[in-house]
Amino acid sequence: MAMINNFLGSILFWAAWIVIPLVMEIIPSVGSILILIKKKLYSKQYPDPLLWPEITLIIPVYNSEQSLGDCIRSINDSDYPNSKMRIFLVNNQGRDNSFQVYAKCQEQFPDLLMQWLNAKQGKSRALNLALFNADGKYIIHVDSDGQFEPHAIRNMVRKFEACPEVACMTGAILTMPEMVEEYQGIFARLLRKMEFMEYAQAFLAGRNYASETNTIYTLSGAFSAFRKSAVLKSQLYNTDTICEDTNITFQMRFLQKIRVEICENAIFCVDPIEGIDKLYTQRQRWQRGSLEVSHQFSGQELKVRNMFSNVMVKTLLYDHTFAFPRLIWYLALFCLMCMNYSAKVILVSTGMIFLLYILSGYLYYISTIGFLGEFPELKAYYRRQWHVVPMLPFFNFMIFFIRFAGVVNSINTDSAWKTRTLADEGKEFRAALKEELGKPLKLLEKARKAVNEK
Repeated sequence: MAMINNFLGSILFWAAWIVIPLVMEIIPSVGSILILIKKKLYSKQYPDPLLWPEITLIIPVYNSEQSLGDCIRSINDSDYPNSKMRIFLVNNQGRDNSFQVYAKCQEQFPDLLMQWLNAKQGKSRALNLALFNADGKYIIHVDSDGQFEPHAIRNMVRKFEACPEVACMTGAILTMPEMVEEYQGIFARLLRKMEFMEYAQAFLAGRNYASETNTIYTLSGAFSAFRKSAVLKSQLYNTDTICEDTNITFQMRFLQKIRVEICENAIFCVDPIEGIDKLYTQRQRWQRGSLEVSHQFSGQELKVRNMFSNVMVKTLLYDHTFAFPRLIWYLALFCLMCMNYSAKVILVSTGMIFLLYILSGYLYYISTIGFLGEFPELKAYYRRQWHVVPMLPFFNFMIFFIRFAGVVNSINTDSAWKTRTLADEGKEFRAALKEELGKPLKLLEKARKAVNEK
């Protein structure tokens, strides 16, 4: 009987350790390779339409002086006809010289039809202002801190024209390799390389798998596209959340019952993250916004009982519920030392999980190389980063705790684009700790004074 109990206990122990990386990482990474093989064997070559349709590009602008010119230049240098594009630059209370950059671009690229709009009510309302003024068959929303790969717009429109059932798509977002290499210092460059690998694997491998299984969670705000007829039937961009891109994705899926897909050969490259503080605020904002949108759609079939039939429920549970046992296990490592598990068993099991995450990283690495086949320079740069893959579990570990901090901070703070940085919170923590540690000293000082007075 004791032997059976020990055996069952061991099974439960190992299963608890392995089930999370197996469900959340290994299965999707294997799936991404299968999707790659399927696309290579049964690849669809979308033909050029007889007449390229008119499209509208919406670029929200907020203190974008440093990057706006390059973004507009990439549109001009794309292989989509300039005469078929109309560009709205929507200024959301910026205070730098972005307008002067826009004016200069008008002189440099006279063939581009551009219009500057001023909005004073936040990003979502700024985007809606542009939507109301948009014309053309398709509407593309991009951020001002990125640049199009020359074929991206054409590839996106080509898929729309060939697939009339597709009403919305996200593009593939990467960080700019040349900017990654500009950073000096081992840690600074490694951080940006890990971010580059994360984006490449998430969009080219992960979202291709999600697209095939109809489980894409968010149309990326950095680069997404809609049929105008579909987006104007929606409730437009929601003003009550900082994740307006996730909200409109949920609208497409739940309210209009539209399939959400990716166009993997439409690539948009954005600036690398500026630093740890920026990464901290960015990922907290994403986490907070995701929870806000989930709450907004809590009545739209987002019930736990639908976890096996509703892909959004499964994604929410995996990302925001099942993910948290990771935290419990990290903290439990020390507690297990006091139980019947030896340090050797704990180290071996931890090593096995680490190896599983590395394995999934290399599976994503292989499939991502396949999806980059059309882009030799990006493919070559990505291939050279093979040594970064074992570092990604540590990067994801850090991101997980940032997300967890976002959940905690969302409990007692209001939603806002401008959130406290890691440095701000560290300063506040040190001040609070100093105050708490100072209380016993103050009591001791009072006691001394009372004794001395007597």
